[in-house]
Amino acid sequence: MTLEIIKNGLSTTVQDLGRPGYFHLGIPQSGAMDRYALRAANLLVGNPEDAACLEAVFMGPEITFTADCTIAVCGAEIPVTLDGTACETWTSIAVSAGQTLKFGFLTAGARLYIAVSGGIDTPADLGSRSTYPIGALGGVAGRAVQPGDSLPVGTGTAAAAGRCVPANLRRLPATPAALRVLPGLYWDRLTDAAKDRFFADTWTVASEADRMGYRFKGGHPLEFVDREQPFGAGSDPSNIVDGCYSYGSIQVPGGTEPIVLHRDAVSGGGYFTLGAVISADMDLVGQLQPNMPVRFVRVDMDEALTARRHESERLDRLRQALR
Repeated sequence: MTLEIIKNGLSTTVQDLGRPGYFHLGIPQSGAMDRYALRAANLLVGNPEDAACLEAVFMGPEITFTADCTIAVCGAEIPVTLDGTACETWTSIAVSAGQTLKFGFLTAGARLYIAVSGGIDTPADLGSRSTYPIGALGGVAGRAVQPGDSLPVGTGTAAAAGRCVPANLRRLPATPAALRVLPGLYWDRLTDAAKDRFFADTWTVASEADRMGYRFKGGHPLEFVDREQPFGAGSDPSNIVDGCYSYGSIQVPGGTEPIVLHRDAVSGGGYFTLGAVISADMDLVGQLQPNMPVRFVRVDMDEALTARRHESERLDRLRQALR
């Protein structure tokens, strides 16, 4: 069986849960920007949670199926039609050979995940089918899908149609979105007033928002504690001698507009980072649209670990609901 790509949307890529283990070599994890939504879509169609799906940004693709299967669309809210008949998101859908899937205009969120029973079976690179275009890894020859592509699908037992993720187990950002932040190694580079203003300000998502990072604008510029810049750090106080970045790190080039580093981001560099968005909220970052208001909320390590546990418990409830 194959998925025949008629239209590719704005940017549609093959993604799974990524390729951990190579960050120290400069190769990012990649994988779904909203990992929970990808897992939900896979569970709905009877796939392993880490099977490869299509991740589409802002616009859905147009796809024709060459064999009977079960599909699901999770993540962003968007009208879905199969041969012109409206279908529900977060629900398993029976598809017959020859039918065509189309999408309307996005109503909430930013990224949708399209799972098909059997999973997309493009070749894996370094243990993952996730597309990383900069490194030409995964996906379709390391690139986003294009019209005319024929994507192979694996074999598997399709789940029944009509299964649904309960409403209380779906998650999209509120307005304004709240992103919890754990201050980091370079936090003491800021003045106390700058620290307070960073969390007091309402920021908005800039147009520069992609799989590498999300830029935010509209807050006060940062103020730095005076110091003699160390050798190799340059003259700008927002620069450091090169250091490592974690997933979710917030770098602030020039001290003006924070950038949250996401799944395809670099692993290190010379910009200071004030902390990191906690892992429990990184899926929410992937569902933010440009111009959405955002507040950063300070948390400590105990609160971050509690939030991570709560997300793990929510995933367990999802698994139970779809058994």
